[in-house]
Amino acid sequence: MYNDVELVAKSKAGDLHAFEELVCRYERKIYTLAYRMTGNYHDANDLAQEAFLRAFQSIKGFRGDASFSTWLCRIATNVCRDELRKRYRVSLESLEQEVSFGDWEMKKQIPADVPGPAEIYEQQELQHELQDLINTLTPEFRMALILRDIQGLSYEEIAEQLECSLGTVKSRISRARNYLKEKILSAQEQNSQREQKSPEERLSI
Repeated sequence: MYNDVELVAKSKAGDLHAFEELVCRYERKIYTLAYRMTGNYHDANDLAQEAFLRAFQSIKGFRGDASFSTWLCRIATNVCRDELRKRYRVSLESLEQEVSFGDWEMKKQIPADVPGPAEIYEQQELQHELQDLINTLTPEFRMALILRDIQGLSYEEIAEQLECSLGTVKSRISRARNYLKEKILSAQEQNSQREQKSPEERLSI
């Protein structure tokens, strides 16, 4: 089993099998990144393939200043950013306006017991709803949030990948989190009001 450095060296020498091994090693990570960026399985697959194609075409220029994983994620991020900017025309919500909800971090809730079918379905529904909300973010805010809260990159790494200042990264992530929190709280309030209505009132809606 070769490590990344050895596989990169072999790939630079024209070893296709070595590059295929790198693809197998990171295809899940790149696909997940592309899916979170686009919210669409088909688009994620196309963009992941495009990212690996660009990586293959540029592999000889990889100097090793960062890890291959970081370099590959940067390429995938740029591919997704280019695509999102092509598509994004009308902003559904302005994130440039200040929204104050205090400090907030998105944290994964891990149940102590093994969830049953109902719990699994509910978790899946929540994941879909959260992804739908993420899809309404502008490309810049979406990428910053995903790279931080889903990919787990540091603020410094995100600033490097997105080619912007550290302060800009922190601002985008903070505002994106506040935006999502506002939408989630609003949806919860609407659901609560709906549940308080009688069956007859619900049918009349």
